[in-house]
Amino acid sequence: MRINFSIVVLLFTFYSCNQNSANEKNSYAYIGGEIINPNTNYVVLSKDQKVIDTVKLNGVNRFLYKLDSLSPGIYTFKHGIETQMVLLEPRDSVLFRLNTLDFDESLVFTGKGDKKNNYLINDFLEHEKEEKYIFKLCQLSPDVYEQKIDSIKTEKDNLLASFINRYQPSPLFIKIAEANNKYSYYSNKEVYPFAHHGKNKMKNLKSLPEDFYNYRKTINYNDTFFSDYHNYRTFLKHNISNLALNKHAKHNEQKSRKQHAFCYNYERLKLIDCLVSDNSIKDDLLYHFTLKYLSKHDDESYNRKVLDFYLNNSSNASEKERMTKYANSIHKLKNGSQLPLVELVDYNHEAIELNTLISTLTVITFWSNVYYQHFKDSHYKIKELELKYPEVDFITINIDDYGLEKANKLLNSFNFNHEHEYQFQDSKLASEKLIIYPITKSIIVDKNKKIIDSNANIFSYKFEDDILGLINR
Repeated sequence: MRINFSIVVLLFTFYSCNQNSANEKNSYAYIGGEIINPNTNYVVLSKDQKVIDTVKLNGVNRFLYKLDSLSPGIYTFKHGIETQMVLLEPRDSVLFRLNTLDFDESLVFTGKGDKKNNYLINDFLEHEKEEKYIFKLCQLSPDVYEQKIDSIKTEKDNLLASFINRYQPSPLFIKIAEANNKYSYYSNKEVYPFAHHGKNKMKNLKSLPEDFYNYRKTINYNDTFFSDYHNYRTFLKHNISNLALNKHAKHNEQKSRKQHAFCYNYERLKLIDCLVSDNSIKDDLLYHFTLKYLSKHDDESYNRKVLDFYLNNSSNASEKERMTKYANSIHKLKNGSQLPLVELVDYNHEAIELNTLISTLTVITFWSNVYYQHFKDSHYKIKELELKYPEVDFITINIDDYGLEKANKLLNSFNFNHEHEYQFQDSKLASEKLIIYPITKSIIVDKNKKIIDSNANIFSYKFEDDILGLINR
């Protein structure tokens, strides 16, 4: 007889509450769930970037974990490379069900504490949709744009007020939900000069009303309570980029494009060092902007300066080691260099070296089970490109280390042709050699196996123009 998992857990929780309430003072909580299409056989539970425990899934991909002497707040559970947050307070018994092929969108909470967590996950998903809408709104004039985002914030505040009135949540939940709305609104203001039409970002910045950024007087760049929150981190990145734009505008306009890119990014790093004192927040921001710069530039002298600044100001030893390896790989992948030797395996379990597959102009793309939407979009895009450019070979590589079976199953579910499809033999080593960041990157090589572009993007508006130019040269 099959018994519903949620009922079992809730009954167990109720029993445990009665058995242990006297000596635990009700300061415990349960978290559990079911993971469909798991990438590993465990989840990692953390709080404040410190691992609490690694919890194994049982034979039907479920788990249940009890936290004694609970410290109320946001906890994170990580599965594979995906991470999600859950708010836990005393006597909660929060259960979730998710599908790794659609991680955030499939996440549903049940049990005691479900309503506040479903509110927060829905708010996160709406924020992702809002970001795309905001980009369109950014084409409006500053005053009209401000009216629009003011209206969005008012609507969100009203929804939150309605939720509070109906469910009477804790002050902790209210603090978090209000902050989400606030930092989302601030981000929308900070991003305007960058997303507004026209290449002259400084001109966009100067067009704003004088009081447009009045809230900056209240910014806390070291808010440790919200340091792990998506909206807060996103806001800080937009804000620092915006502040750096002001400083960068004072630089010599006669500088080359490479010089401008370096100077602007260097200003961002200096601002982080100046404004942020909390090591966790500072290290995260320094890592983000350093990685972002290095992933798009191959000038060794500028890259060295950016890397040196990062190494001298970050306190995270493991991330500094990773960034150093990354920077060294960037130099080896610069345009005109020979493609590194990388071992692959095809879907007949035959080993093959990547370079042996290249005999003409070739585009190498990558995908992962984790980035499900990108997997679909990139494969459909490649099918389109193969028809338009038969002179070009397209090689597609799965970067996961779960084995061929999982990747094969996903390819078959969409009837994608396995020809020119491969997987890394050693995912970690190959990803370091080819610098698979971001997952949307592609590498273009010529018939001599020399790199033409190590940071192409098949979705870029200029990608096909570049391919046509290479075909005709």
